[in-house]
Amino acid sequence: MAGIRKMPVNGCIVCELLDVVVPGNSSPEDTGMLYLYPVDDQKFCLQLYFKVFSDTPFQFSVCSLRFLPAFFDQFPPDVLMANPPFRFDETTEMQFPVCSQARTLVAKLQDSAELTPMIKALQQTETAIHLLRRALECITIPFTVCQVPACRFLAHESECDKIHQARRILENSIDHLYTIKELARKVAMNECYLKKGFKTIVGKTIHEYQQELRIDKAKMLLQRQGLSVTEVANTLGYSSISHFSTAFKRFTGMKPCELLA
Repeated sequence: MAGIRKMPVNGCIVCELLDVVVPGNSSPEDTGMLYLYPVDDQKFCLQLYFKVFSDTPFQFSVCSLRFLPAFFDQFPPDVLMANPPFRFDETTEMQFPVCSQARTLVAKLQDSAELTPMIKALQQTETAIHLLRRALECITIPFTVCQVPACRFLAHESECDKIHQARRILENSIDHLYTIKELARKVAMNECYLKKGFKTIVGKTIHEYQQELRIDKAKMLLQRQGLSVTEVANTLGYSSISHFSTAFKRFTGMKPCELLA
């Protein structure tokens, strides 16, 4: 286990990075945790943890971001209290999924590019805030009261099960890009309800979720199995290499070939 690398982003945000080696054949999953500590009346300290896979076997990295009370002083209390976890008048612990965008942002925090101190601080501040926004978006979904009448159907467990079934279908058929009509027929659900229900429960549109799954699979094929860009594009059913490369760069901010370097 390497030592902790401390990176004071600014006077309100502190970042710490830690590389961890796990024994045996265990494969840690990417996970995110949010801890909120009320330190006074409407004063908060918030800690984010991102545990992210390493390309090296049996290794993962932990990124910790601590947002001090001074950070939240810039927001009116009603803005904070309108969102979980600030609604709760106690220490709060919440887990959230780490999407590929969050993984890219964590990697960006560790970027050692030659930047002037001011530009580096601005970039790290922007990245840290983006990570906080992604975390809050992920944990907000289950607590949001849906105001759209069509979403009232989610009060029925059977309808929620159809949404989860649709999600499993996408996860088990990454090489096939489902249309909403196809997916709705498979789970026997109204297309409009499927679109609204999927966004409410999963937190992403069906298209966004499929793209995330495909890009995650592409990264694994490129990095761990050593397939070429052409092979990965064909495996995942992209119509052309250029289409795959465009989608990959739009989602990750890098070209597929950069993972092969």
